[in-house]
Amino acid sequence: MPNSPVRVLICDDSAVARGLLARALETDAQIEVVGSVMHGVAALTWLEKHDADVMVCDIQMPVMDGLETLQRLNVECRGLPVIIVSSFAGAEASVAALRLGAAACVVKPNTGNVARNVGQLSAELRPLVLEVTRSSQRTSPVSTPRCSLPRRKPSNDHKFSPELIVIGSSTGGPRALQDVIQRIPSDVDAPILIAQHMPPMFTPILAEHLQQDCGRPAQEARHNEPVLPGHIYVAPGDYHLELHRHGRQLVTRLTKNEPEHFCRPSVNPLFRSAARLFPGGVLAIMLTGMGEDGIEGTREVRDADGYVIAQDEASSVVWGMPGAVVRADLAHQVLPVDQIGTTVGTICSSNRQAASV
Repeated sequence: MPNSPVRVLICDDSAVARGLLARALETDAQIEVVGSVMHGVAALTWLEKHDADVMVCDIQMPVMDGLETLQRLNVECRGLPVIIVSSFAGAEASVAALRLGAAACVVKPNTGNVARNVGQLSAELRPLVLEVTRSSQRTSPVSTPRCSLPRRKPSNDHKFSPELIVIGSSTGGPRALQDVIQRIPSDVDAPILIAQHMPPMFTPILAEHLQQDCGRPAQEARHNEPVLPGHIYVAPGDYHLELHRHGRQLVTRLTKNEPEHFCRPSVNPLFRSAARLFPGGVLAIMLTGMGEDGIEGTREVRDADGYVIAQDEASSVVWGMPGAVVRADLAHQVLPVDQIGTTVGTICSSNRQAASV
């Protein structure tokens, strides 16, 4: 991170919201709000004459809303990270924004207490602004460490037969999930369970979009729901998703246990429960995300003879979660996001062919 402050452009049609966002961000000396505009056209005009490291943007705005602004930025200002700050009422559009490439989404607080609103925004926004800026300012890709652990289950080893696919993701995850899920061949029938850090109300919308992407049945997971082949289950916001046996039936279990790595849902309960129920049969994928959530669960997958794929640094919005997995030598493969889905297909296909011989 350079010594100069991170330069933030705020884009929101509400003067009150712009003021709250500026106060929340500038509680950190590493951050400077350098511009404040009320819609996307004004943001694009501002960016023609000034520089910013990251933009904090509302969704519902006059003249040009957040979605169109993102589409224009993808063409005109490639590489500028955008963090969405929206209300629950804009959940559908916020998920669409994340799939267009927004780095993250923060829900606007509405406590009626200005100081509390500023404090909540500050706690959520500041680390995101700093981390996505740090990631976007990499001038050269950091070389991916080679895995030193023996590849006990290489992708062409027919002894490894995935019975379950589990995925962890956070910052930048919705777009990465879209890419991965779309590329998994339709004949892969292992259930897919996802722990994506998202607020409540957003996760059912994410599941709907994933179903549209790939044609697989996809839904927000419910408590004690049978897990069916070829289906996708997304952990609900503010609930951990685990797997359990009810007789011979595999079922989901939702809990309000304490957050892990400050997250609920956390990747850990999903990966951990999968590893314990399916030793030698879990294919775990760690996608882009801030922090180290999922590192303990990934270690259990690896120790239980599962197979681990981590997204590489160059294609990650933030290489926190997958980077932790790689640095701990837990990944069998480290891949660009656009190769992960096809690799899952190759692993599953090779095992189907072996079983038919």
